[in-house]
Amino acid sequence: MTEENTIYIGKKPTMNYVLAVVTQLNRESTEVVIKARGKSISRAVDVAEIVKRKFVDGLKQTVTTDTEHLTNEEGKEVNVSAIEITLTK
Repeated sequence: MTEENTIYIGKKPTMNYVLAVVTQLNRESTEVVIKARGKSISRAVDVAEIVKRKFVDGLKQTVTTDTEHLTNEEGKEVNVSAIEITLTK
């Protein structure tokens, strides 16, 4: 898995990420990883489901969840939920 096959989910509209995933899958990639943290997790799940249901048939999905330990602006350590969704042809 290379870094170019990884899509990081942020605050852009959902369809921007859907287009990025479909483009990667059409460029001979057999696998795309969708990564998100915190409030972006629901958008990542939406992206994966839209790609699977509307654009690419026969995708297999693997989901990994994690908790990342980060330091916020005040210097306090916080736990942030993270998700990694791997879509494979």
